[in-house]
Amino acid sequence: MVDARGYSCPIPVVMVQRAVKAEDPQNLTVLVDEQVCVENVTRFAKASGYSVTVTRDGDDFKLELSK
Repeated sequence: MVDARGYSCPIPVVMVQRAVKAEDPQNLTVLVDEQVCVENVTRFAKASGYSVTVTRDGDDFKLELSK
């Protein structure tokens, strides 16, 4: 899991990039708290071969990345 709440872009994208590069996970959960982070992480994930499901929980967003 990548908890990127409290960080502004591009930091959440960089955190996800590092997790993908280090582990090449089949599934990865990402937590963010800004809509722009949802858009940027989703763009990176799709370019990296992941499908993305986004759910909202209050002020936070949960992105489920899966290959």
